Amino acid sequence: MTKAILMAAGRGTRISREISDKCKCTLDIGGISLIRHTVQMLLNYDVEVHIVVGFNKRQIMNSLVGLDVKFHENFFYSITNSLASLWFAKDELCGDAIILGNADVFWESNLLSLLLKDERDCVMLCDSSRVEFGDYLFNVQDEKVISCGKGTECQGANCEYVGLAMIQGDMISKCKERLMDMIEKQKCNNWWEQILYDMRSEREIWAKDIAGHFWAEVDFIEDYNRILEYRGVVNE
Repeated sequence: MTKAILMAAGRGTRISREISDKCKCTLDIGGISLIRHTVQMLLNYDVEVHIVVGFNKRQIMNSLVGLDVKFHENFFYSITNSLASLWFAKDELCGDAIILGNADVFWESNLLSLLLKDERDCVMLCDSSRVEFGDYLFNVQDEKVISCGKGTECQGANCEYVGLAMIQGDMISKCKERLMDMIEKQKCNNWWEQILYDMRSEREIWAKDIAGHFWAEVDFIEDYNRILEYRGVVNE
């Protein structure tokens, strides 16, 4: 069984002034919400979908009415980060493979297909064509994540992190152990990806370059507009 756990608990403060109290993953991208588009795609590939909600959870749940989705709630979304969100779905860290992602990422089935076909135990998607204006950057060498960080924090940056990863095999239990340890140490303000970043000294964290494929993580209104343009939608 392949599962997907999508983090959708945060407020999204960088775009909140443009969209008011609307959850950015529920933004309309042409007759369908961003998150419904993602969930339908995952279900079409027989992936079991779990979503961690928090801020304005009813918006997200209403956006997904009729779809086979299991919800988990981060009750402390306003004072924690996505690591805590993953903890609330910790019981789902089992099975053959787990797709971990941020619910505000727009991606198409071609990227999902690439991810599902990858046999490595941990792979994070990145885009080498998005370095100059990228938000969170990787330095990837020989398909391995060497370093990471925002902007100049990442020395030798050569790609942008997409916001999607997949773990499988014993990496699932290893990640769960690391998650529990980090929560126990009160590291609730970390991103969920910090689990993988911290494991780089122990094992390879692989990167798959998806340059040439369209994707967008909705951090700013410009990101949303890029999605609308890609889908041929006029933003009124």
